Amino acid sequence: MKKRFNITGVCFPEEHYMVDVSNKINDIFAMVDQGDYFVINRPRQYGKTTTLYLLNRLLKTSGDFFPINTSFEGIGEEGFANAAVFIDAFFLLLKEKFSSSGDDKLVKFIDSETLPDRIDKLGLWINKLVKESGKKIVLMIDEVDKSSNNQLFLDFLGMLRNKYLNRREPGQFTFHSVILAGVHDVKSLKAKIKKKDEEPKLNSPWNIAVDFKVDLSFSVNEIQSMLEDYSTEQQVTLDIPYFAERLFYLTSGYPFLVSQLCKIIHEEFLPTKKNRNEWQPEDLDKALQIALNTDNTNTESLTQNLENNPDLYELVFDIMMNGAEYTFNRNTPLIHFGVLYGIFKDETGKVRIHNRVYEQIIYHYMASKLEITGKAKFNDIIARYLDETGDLDIKKVILKFQEFMKEHYSQKDRDFLERNGRLLFLAFIRPILNGRGFDFKEVQVSEEKRLDIVVTFGSQKYIIELKKWYGEEAHGKGLNQLKDYLDRQDQNLGFLIIYDSRRQSNKIGQNETVNIGSKQIFMVCV
Repeated sequence: MKKRFNITGVCFPEEHYMVDVSNKINDIFAMVDQGDYFVINRPRQYGKTTTLYLLNRLLKTSGDFFPINTSFEGIGEEGFANAAVFIDAFFLLLKEKFSSSGDDKLVKFIDSETLPDRIDKLGLWINKLVKESGKKIVLMIDEVDKSSNNQLFLDFLGMLRNKYLNRREPGQFTFHSVILAGVHDVKSLKAKIKKKDEEPKLNSPWNIAVDFKVDLSFSVNEIQSMLEDYSTEQQVTLDIPYFAERLFYLTSGYPFLVSQLCKIIHEEFLPTKKNRNEWQPEDLDKALQIALNTDNTNTESLTQNLENNPDLYELVFDIMMNGAEYTFNRNTPLIHFGVLYGIFKDETGKVRIHNRVYEQIIYHYMASKLEITGKAKFNDIIARYLDETGDLDIKKVILKFQEFMKEHYSQKDRDFLERNGRLLFLAFIRPILNGRGFDFKEVQVSEEKRLDIVVTFGSQKYIIELKKWYGEEAHGKGLNQLKDYLDRQDQNLGFLIIYDSRRQSNKIGQNETVNIGSKQIFMVCV
């Protein structure tokens, strides 16, 4: 059986195409070897569970360690009813691991022991267990986010912390290393438990953890290693350096997104092509279109985190729609949680959206929200905007948008337009493209903080720039910047939509074509 690209659950090297992460696993092994306690905190579907699985395999082969790779997710809410029930469930987990590893000695040890009924007594029992095993026991707990709101779990972590601090005392034994894996890090692994008429408690039970600095994202070279494995086994021809670079450009190495795009190309495109054994550059663009319109747990997690955090939504909106710049400071709560959820990254000291795929998903999500509010209702069908050859008449689209804005919005809507004007165009063009075309957006951080859109429709490409009016001098610079962008995109004609918030502007509703060097730019003002 040949391997496949996997985007759900654990990846197994024997079954799935994977990047070579041996260096990462070796770095984590070194942390375990020196007895570190730490949290592997990364966004959803970032390879945490697979990392624990591979680390578990390596630790087993070393001979010096006894790894216990588990999750408290399986014990359910009833497992946290009280300390005795929690400890009983923990014992069952340990017994299962010892039994599956063939360690009958430790199984018998558990069966011979009287179950403790308090967390502090559990600490004494762990002391006896580690001493009995004669090995360095490594405890790995996955999905800790699902337990961290329970006080019993936090008490359990507090007990492990105390044992860690006392580990050098005579006769004291504890787990050699403890690893927690989840979205949240130690600072945000806090209980929010409150009784009636009480304020929520905020506890940080694990300040002994060292920083986890291993980069779990995929580098270009690592993506290339996966594509080489895939190409060899499947006998598929592809420009491996090109696709590795392009996949990294779109995803910033987010593991789920890299595998998702590859999976779409292999499973959905190749079977329908005349040449089923060759990847073409346009395949990746088509895969991206499908990915952006596919509901999955990764997309749901991204949009839910924005929906559930209005302040975070506003910060993301300001960065994406207004080109706002913020200094990257992980200690700022909104930035901190944006990083935890995989939305933000640090790029040369500034807050940026983590990857270009997420940018497109968020644009679509924000545009849909605008439609749902009733502020943007578009009923036009695509046939109205096709020319006699069947290509998209983008000039007609832009003029129709200008007409729409004039008919539906007035001076009283200026505050709304100041905030949502550019988003309105993104919402306007979506039903026109209607699956046959694709719009790729990118904020250009400059004096005018413009938003560039590259629209592809069939074999045609159109460059559209959206910007606010910042005065004649800035406008002149912006035209030259658009000319340079057209050069880079190998286009001779560009389109410019200017949002003019001046109350008495006489340019609103007008359009003109200007020549900038060898380039033509068609401009409208709304």
